[in-house]
Amino acid sequence: MLRTNQKFLDYIQGIYDSPRNQNHIFQKSFQKGQKLLSQHQTTPNVLLIQSGITKCFFNEENDKEFIVEFLGKGEIVGEIESIRQMPCLCSVEAITDDSALVIPSPYFQELLGQDLRLNKLLLEAFAERIVNTSSRAAFQQLYTVEHSLSKLLELQQKQEIQLSKEEMAAYLGISVRSLNRSLKNMNV
Repeated sequence: MLRTNQKFLDYIQGIYDSPRNQNHIFQKSFQKGQKLLSQHQTTPNVLLIQSGITKCFFNEENDKEFIVEFLGKGEIVGEIESIRQMPCLCSVEAITDDSALVIPSPYFQELLGQDLRLNKLLLEAFAERIVNTSSRAAFQQLYTVEHSLSKLLELQQKQEIQLSKEEMAAYLGISVRSLNRSLKNMNV
């Protein structure tokens, strides 16, 4: 439910800490509720979350939000858009105060052309996303909403975050009304 990638963070932090890269990569803070990326808009940067938690989501044509994933430290965003030179597929918003390493797209492209280890880490991150997406789809088909909801409530408690009912429903892919019914059935 909360994706992290310490190995990726350690590697990019090492690149950032190198004196020759400090003019190319910078650190930026984001306040709770601030967007790191906005769906359909272009972004000049790739971001690697250093601390905090974000939500990655789509806004559908009917103004409904669908939360794809919660992302934590070490997760990279904007890389697909940089590689494909396209507008953002989805929005990423801070749900806690966050910090990120910001890599301008031209420099990210340069690193990809030179750094095999970065390419390997990126391929591993892409593979992990495919596995997680497939697993989540299967999980939602095989288990009840109440089971998924209990896992989401555990995440909130463990990470000490508060999600709105709208956010919980958007992550579970259900209506707020269905969420309320499930919460009532669980005596929460």
